[in-house]
Amino acid sequence: MWDISFIPEAKKDLYKLDKNIRTIVYAGIEKVSSNPLPQSEGGYGKPLGNKHGNNLTGFFKIKYKNIGIRVVYTLVRDKKLMNIIAVSPRDDDYCYSVAEKRKRKYGPELLTSEFEKLESD
Repeated sequence: MWDISFIPEAKKDLYKLDKNIRTIVYAGIEKVSSNPLPQSEGGYGKPLGNKHGNNLTGFFKIKYKNIGIRVVYTLVRDKKLMNIIAVSPRDDDYCYSVAEKRKRKYGPELLTSEFEKLESD
């Protein structure tokens, strides 16, 4: 299992969700944390690259089709750490533009640092 941390904005995103939806989303994040590497390396990670004009190379997504949510995360490989960057409705433009704004705000720190852990509900 990789450790999971959230940038402050992503933590707020998660807590804005209905508790039942939040439970489903967090369970999915925990599942992916067992192997968040790219699918090309045998993991669950779905690489993003350029999406709708947003350069999200090095970022990955988790899609929840049934509940219309998408999670965007990065990896800090040497620390076995998943940084959750965005938790938002699955509207491509919105989710990816939020992730791009947060990438600009935090820069390379998203690929090297640990942020906040999630407290239990």
